[in-house]
Amino acid sequence: MTECNIPHKIVILQLDMKQKHTLSLAAALLPIIVLVVLLSINVGIYGDDALSGSNQFILLLGGAIAALIGFRKGVLYKDMLAQIAENLKSVTGAILILLFVGALAGTWLLSGIIPAMIYYGLQILHPSYFLAACILICALISIATGSSWTTSATVGIALIGIGKAMGLPVGMIAGAVISGAYFGDKMSPLSDTTNLAPAMAGGELFSHIRYMSLTTIPTILVTLLVFLIIGFTQDTSAVSQTESMLVAIEERFTISPLLFVVPVLVVLMIARKTPPLVALLVGTLLGGLFALIFQQPLFKLLSHEDVLSWQGMYTILMDSITVSTSIETSHPLLNDLFQSGGMAGMLGTIWLIVCAMVFGGIMDAIGALEAISAALLRWAKNTFQLFASTVASCLAINITASDQYLSLVVPGKMFAKAYKDRGLAPENLSRTLEDSGTVTSVLVPWNTCGAYQSGVLGVSVAEYFVFAIFNWLSPFTTLLYAAIGYKIKQLKSTH
Repeated sequence: MTECNIPHKIVILQLDMKQKHTLSLAAALLPIIVLVVLLSINVGIYGDDALSGSNQFILLLGGAIAALIGFRKGVLYKDMLAQIAENLKSVTGAILILLFVGALAGTWLLSGIIPAMIYYGLQILHPSYFLAACILICALISIATGSSWTTSATVGIALIGIGKAMGLPVGMIAGAVISGAYFGDKMSPLSDTTNLAPAMAGGELFSHIRYMSLTTIPTILVTLLVFLIIGFTQDTSAVSQTESMLVAIEERFTISPLLFVVPVLVVLMIARKTPPLVALLVGTLLGGLFALIFQQPLFKLLSHEDVLSWQGMYTILMDSITVSTSIETSHPLLNDLFQSGGMAGMLGTIWLIVCAMVFGGIMDAIGALEAISAALLRWAKNTFQLFASTVASCLAINITASDQYLSLVVPGKMFAKAYKDRGLAPENLSRTLEDSGTVTSVLVPWNTCGAYQSGVLGVSVAEYFVFAIFNWLSPFTTLLYAAIGYKIKQLKSTH
């Protein structure tokens, strides 16, 4: 990923563990247990609507319980607020990216870019191998850009549209998109998490990538095989509707290969290390420009004016960026696809991230994260248990701190000495951090990654969880290697 400033995050997180307040494991786990129970009840009552606000309040309640525990341990209120402020500061880039993704989706719909992707995709891709193609496409884009977030915000949105038009379940499509995007994110030297993991473990970047490929490539191959099997068992009756969909798209939009200039340019900008915010802003503005060039009849239709005025065009374009866009066609399924909430559509996800950062900040301030990691470290008596403790620590911090970077930094700092003392090369730790921290963040609804992917793709975490095969399979792969002692690299002797 390339969404946050790594040096800033490391400065924040390079804390002296001795300065943390001592907290028992039971006290550290209590807010988590309460949070999970309340969220389960809440989701059971509200279903998918839980993300509209009730889950956010549950996160604040969890934070309040953690704060009460902190007060009993002598943690100052101002210290908790300071840590919350640091957490919120660390996700500033992510929040702005979400807003720009909403804006970009609006102009790319209005300009015909997304409809063009769906139009050509329906003709090129077949439901039988579409899911496997999603993995490969997203993997390539993510390797090139180093960002799973950018991949989802560009080709991911289009692939969701194409898959839905084919009649495939959105959870499956999102699972394939996320599996490919996170594979590419892990293996790209441009990714900040791929750089952060070896930095925390004391290793070297390309040695880390080579060693990580030993678990990552088999995992993605298994994922591809599963999706190929799933694809060939899907009902392809929706393919018969393709012709009517193509006609409906042509009736409403001017479709041209030239529309692909914008997404290609955005991907190239990211690949050349242009800041994501800059690339997304350029993509949004170019989307608006292409809308004015290519979709004049659509502007006239949406404005309900006999003679299209510049005020009418401005209003339509600005609404697509900020509020909403809804384009009616002669095909009912396309009407569901051709809707965008603009920047306003991302506010629910941003609200979730803010509340998650409050919970994570208080948990960090009271010393709960370190208490959980330390307990896991004490349990590790052999090599397998050391790997298992690292995996469990990454998962726990993804759930409690709601931040992917913390799931790499805290266990990385806590376990680095233990790996060295056992004669294990730092690549073992960095690989385990990525296999269990980087990829599982997207499986937690209130984690910044889970909230982002769910918001951008328009699919709840519960819907895509099972189908994000690469993401939940990766920790099991790394544990399997540790259990059988396969490819466990030892430290080189200096004598």
